[in-house]
Amino acid sequence: MPDVITVRVQTDSDSFQEVVVKIERRTYNKPFLGGFRNISTGVEFHNAGSQTIPKRRPDKGIQLFCKETQTVVEKNKQQQTRNTTSTQMTKIGLYVSNMTDKLITPGKYFTAEEYHKRRLEAVIVIQKYFRRWHAINLAQTLMEQKMLRLAREAQEELRKKREKEDKLRREYEKKLNPKTREDFELLYHDLELWVQEEIERINRTLTGAERKAALCALLEEETELIAYIGMHKINANVENQQKAILQLLEFFKLFLKCAQPRRWKAFDGKITEMDTQNTLRGKELLEIYRSISTKDIPKDERTSVLLTLKCTVKEHECKLTQEIVALIDREVDLMSREVKECNLEGLRKRICTLFLQYIKIPEFNPEVAGLLKVPQDPLKLYKNTYFCHSCENYLPSIEFPIPANSRTIGRCRSCYQLDNEARKRESYFKYRLILENLRKSEVDYQDDTKIVFLVQLPDMRYLIENIWNSQSALSACSDLYELVMVRWDKQCEWSPWNTVLLTKEEADAHLKLCNLQEAYEAPFIYKIKQKHIWAKNYFARFPAMSSFLHRSNNQADAN
Repeated sequence: MPDVITVRVQTDSDSFQEVVVKIERRTYNKPFLGGFRNISTGVEFHNAGSQTIPKRRPDKGIQLFCKETQTVVEKNKQQQTRNTTSTQMTKIGLYVSNMTDKLITPGKYFTAEEYHKRRLEAVIVIQKYFRRWHAINLAQTLMEQKMLRLAREAQEELRKKREKEDKLRREYEKKLNPKTREDFELLYHDLELWVQEEIERINRTLTGAERKAALCALLEEETELIAYIGMHKINANVENQQKAILQLLEFFKLFLKCAQPRRWKAFDGKITEMDTQNTLRGKELLEIYRSISTKDIPKDERTSVLLTLKCTVKEHECKLTQEIVALIDREVDLMSREVKECNLEGLRKRICTLFLQYIKIPEFNPEVAGLLKVPQDPLKLYKNTYFCHSCENYLPSIEFPIPANSRTIGRCRSCYQLDNEARKRESYFKYRLILENLRKSEVDYQDDTKIVFLVQLPDMRYLIENIWNSQSALSACSDLYELVMVRWDKQCEWSPWNTVLLTKEEADAHLKLCNLQEAYEAPFIYKIKQKHIWAKNYFARFPAMSSFLHRSNNQADAN
């Protein structure tokens, strides 16, 4: 519809007038106010109000409310029940049967007080049964918890017993078949304890010539035992040497696994691999060494392996390769003469040893350069190499045990071990375990602790034996296998003046404490503080500890 229309209006019977009408577009949904529809044509007509804009009320500036918002409409309406009932009574002329009637007799009347009393008694009975049921369930729960706790304690005791038996069995096996330095250290320590016990027994029971004869016999027996231990030590050194050779090869194999061919994925999804010349050379030498070390193989295969080895070492001309080629020719000649294999063992060992030396040379095997302890550049040896005045050898710094109170480089580890076996025969195995566990636990704190790595085995032994009396501060347990060292105050860095010696279970419980003053009694805390002062006075003489000691004192003063 256009905005303006012209309407022709009849003003008289024979006159008409045209009126211009402006159409206003609605801006709202017009309400339907009624109308009608022509039945014959179907056209709908609406009332005029639906086509005009409603008149707006003038704004008076006052907020008005409707009547319905302030009044409540109430309505009263009567209703009738749907089921109408009636009662018929007996009367003259009407009989009503009473066969189904019930005779109700009133009972004994009771007051409200009696009613509430009965209710209270019923409640008490219910409470009794409920409390009995609850007590039975609680007793069963406590019994189950007790059984679980007893089973857990029994299992823990069994575990501790098995661990102790395993430790004793391993220690017995170490003493029976010693292989390492620690094993021989334990063996010499037990020998010294046995000698001291025998000397004490002889001095207590014998006198004069009999005592001297017994001491001489004891000295001879001690000499025999030392010689027997020395034989075991020689055999162990031979086995350890073979293990070292195999370990070098296995480590080289692992190194080759780590140096696997480089892999990358192309645009088409295919994986490309690339081997380097060094890794291929290392694999080749490793396979040759395994082949010449294999025993009980046919002569044809042995000859083929020797020829392969000969062609490999001939690539480099030097004195070592010439000696290997000469030994190979000698073995081939002896095998052609039908010499027994038992007579060729020494020759074959020489070939394996020389070829192993060949493998260790970086000029022939570049990949082994990163595995050698001794650097090929002589200038690097001057940086961390020191002179041992006892054995008169130049050794790397790791071969010198430097205590915290040392100011100079002393003897090497081998000289210390030899002197210990000849004189004191002390064993540091248990103290080494405690120190290793302490260092592992301190690394887990991740607070950049340093003092624990300055403490050496002699310092740890003095700390345990002289200050803590080799026993737990709480339970006085003296089994060093069960003892550990932890921080006294876990918020501060570990140090000899911030530590306590406890069993493993006690240490776990101690580290869970938040307030030590509330957990422990005053006499116990005073005893711990006295031990800390003792440790401070001892370690204050060490140059490496003095700076940490001053720093801890300043921190304590600040707190």
